Amino acid sequence: MTERIDQLYNGAVKIIQSDDVFSFSLDAVLLADFTRLGPRYQVVDLCAGNGAVGLFLSRKTKGPITLVEIQQKLAEMAQRSVVLNHLSDQVQVANIDLKEAPQILGSDQADAVTCNPPYFADHELSLKNPNPYYAMARHEISTSLNEVLAVSAKLLKTNGHFFMVHRPERLDEIMVKLQANRLAPKRLRFVYPKADREANMVLIEAIKDGRPNGVRIQPPLTVYREDNTYTDAVSQILYGTEER
Repeated sequence: MTERIDQLYNGAVKIIQSDDVFSFSLDAVLLADFTRLGPRYQVVDLCAGNGAVGLFLSRKTKGPITLVEIQQKLAEMAQRSVVLNHLSDQVQVANIDLKEAPQILGSDQADAVTCNPPYFADHELSLKNPNPYYAMARHEISTSLNEVLAVSAKLLKTNGHFFMVHRPERLDEIMVKLQANRLAPKRLRFVYPKADREANMVLIEAIKDGRPNGVRIQPPLTVYREDNTYTDAVSQILYGTEER
């Protein structure tokens, strides 16, 4: 397995990656940027992959962060990245099935739960990546949207915050299932690959047992200019600087 170390935020965060098993993508970075945390928030990141979201969030809070990842190889990579970034006192990796998280980590304790879940329903005839690591990361093979939301609600304190990135084409299902799991949607931001394209990501914040209504739609985020370079907004998120 070929590995590399990628650096973001001007080298402030280092992440061990491998194209053979998993590399984080822009959605993880945008989810971490969208997530708002208090200075001592207790955070759980579900479907953590190689730990990108949790590592980025360590810059936003001094509270404990637990990364939950079912795939052993990815969890092991995440653990090594935690050590590489000298975050062992703050960030822990739990190599467990997320459905076990409330029992193992405790219910009604997290101030925030984040998740970059598999986007695609596991239909029998759906085309899947032949690489099993990528297939599990992208398709609902080991979990489902409803299970992610149900587990998140169990982990969160009352009025705790849930943050997720997903695909706009499932937004109607997402909104219904959020509310069915006591998660009141409060803030949305749509992400567009280019200014003249349809949105291909949506960032969502919800509050456990929050009051209904009051959903806010934030300004859109466009990723690329016409010449395929990052927009200033995305370059700022990735590198802490404008155009690079």
